[in-house]
Amino acid sequence: MTTDQLRPRARGIVAAARELLEAEGPSALSMRALAERLGIRAPSIYKHLPDKQAVESAVISAGFEELAVVLEAALDDDDPLGSLAVAYRRYARQHPHLYRLMTETPLQRERPASGAEDRARRPTLRAVRDDPDLAGALWGFVHGLTILELNDRFPPDADLDAAWACGLDAFRARLR
Repeated sequence: MTTDQLRPRARGIVAAARELLEAEGPSALSMRALAERLGIRAPSIYKHLPDKQAVESAVISAGFEELAVVLEAALDDDDPLGSLAVAYRRYARQHPHLYRLMTETPLQRERPASGAEDRARRPTLRAVRDDPDLAGALWGFVHGLTILELNDRFPPDADLDAAWACGLDAFRARLR
C-alpha cells in the first residue's frame, strides 16, 4: 500500500514518523515518541496502523517512491550513470536516517508498498542497459560508498569524489 492509499490520519502518522526519524534517527522512532509528537496516546496509533513495523514500512515505502523520482529524473542527463550516482549520493546525504532505515536491515518485502522497491531499482537497471548483474554491482558500489561516507569510515585525507569517479569510470568502461 502506498502512502497515498492510507487514510488521512494514517498518512499524518507516517508523516510525523518521518519527521521524527529525520530529526532524531531510527532509534528515536518508537510508538511512544511518535504519539508524543502527535499529541495523542500511543494506543491511538494502533487504530490506524497495526504496529511499529507498519509505520516503518510506510516510511520506507515513501522513501523508495521519493528515491525513484530522484533517480528517474537523473536518467535524463547526457551521463545517466554519473547523474544517477550523484542523485543517489545526494539523496542519502540529505536523508541519512531514512536512508539507513531503508537499507541497513533486512527488508520485509511483503511490507513496503507493492512496487515501491522495484520502482526505485528500475533507474539503475536502465542506466546499465537492463543488465541485472551489472545493476546489482552498481547498486553495491553506490550503496557501499554512500554508507561508508555516511558512517564517516573513510580516512580524513581520502578523496571521496575521486573514489566515486574511479568506480563510475569502471562501470562506464564495462558498458562500452
